[in-house]
Amino acid sequence: MKAIKDSVHDYITLDDAAADLLDTRAVQRLRHVKQLSTVRLVYPSASHTRFEHSLGVYHLADRALAHLGVDGDRARHLRAAALLHDVGHGPYGHQTEEVIRRRTGRHHDEIRDLLEGTDAAAVLRDHDLDPDRVAAIVRGEGELGQLVSGELDVDRMDYLVRDAHHTGVPYGTIDHGRLVRELDYREGHLVLAEGNVQTAESLLVARALMDATVYRHHVSRIAGAMLERASERLLAAGTGVEEFRRMADHDLLVALRREVPDLGRRIEYRDLFKRAVWTDLSGTPADVAEFDHADERDAEREIADRAGVGSDEVIVDVPGRPTFTEAGSRVVVDGVPQRLEDASELVSGLRAAQRAGWRMGVYAPEACVPAVAAAAEDVLGVRAGRTA
Repeated sequence: MKAIKDSVHDYITLDDAAADLLDTRAVQRLRHVKQLSTVRLVYPSASHTRFEHSLGVYHLADRALAHLGVDGDRARHLRAAALLHDVGHGPYGHQTEEVIRRRTGRHHDEIRDLLEGTDAAAVLRDHDLDPDRVAAIVRGEGELGQLVSGELDVDRMDYLVRDAHHTGVPYGTIDHGRLVRELDYREGHLVLAEGNVQTAESLLVARALMDATVYRHHVSRIAGAMLERASERLLAAGTGVEEFRRMADHDLLVALRREVPDLGRRIEYRDLFKRAVWTDLSGTPADVAEFDHADERDAEREIADRAGVGSDEVIVDVPGRPTFTEAGSRVVVDGVPQRLEDASELVSGLRAAQRAGWRMGVYAPEACVPAVAAAAEDVLGVRAGRTA
């Protein structure tokens, strides 16, 4: 058994399979993929990596298995899946996820093809672990898959606490120890035991506050949108998507500086576009709020043409509607498992708060902001509240 000191969970003890997986290329690459991607441009201390997070998820999964009484072959496969759950992320994690999905049709939790023929697959087989079975757990399949990818998964338990720790923002500080101890299975569903409505609510509140304060911060939003456009141009210039999705953060920055120099330089040195439009749902026409990727690009070209600026100097950023995956978590009330949204009056209030915090943005270089703002108001029909 191998023990590793962690800044959040103290000592994490690895089984033999996990210790060997740790040294594979797939897992070591995660040392060079930051957990919070462009959020670190807002919170300088948020420099932790998906490698650290993967160790934390492994640790919480191990604690959950011990509490649930799951051992043997099932537990070994779950622990391996917990350690490998993030190897499907591309550079900058979620910030390039949609770029990769549009090119490959695959989500980051679909890791089977990434394991095939690798040293990670060889390590799994050396320890009598089935790579297909591990990949299925990472996708959230079966009872055990819910522990890694579900409404009450140990993934979010770790990242909320870890992200709060490294940003210095206290809102993600949840009692993950209690959450793990109160897990149970009812009719194949992972639930929190009786008396834990407030425990489940704490997870929901933490996620909502971290969303508003950290994950959806406008500076990170702008940098993320710039990174997505730059990545699209990199792929259009000839970089293969399979090469792209195996890059680390620094590999992507080097490639962008070479192939997309203006955006690459801006992202590297935090010389970011500014907000020309920043409007809530009440100020955004319903059809604009439902824009997809193609609609955004069409609007960018039309706004740029009307403003008299280059098409690469306008970014339209329409986020998806806020979702509360955690609201679907199950908690036992009076002996009956219920969805949290049915058992808690907090859920509707938090949903309303997230809806109120939704913003659509149009971004441009600072010198272009006035012209882009005026053009965007005409093209999109928005009522633009602008903030530099």
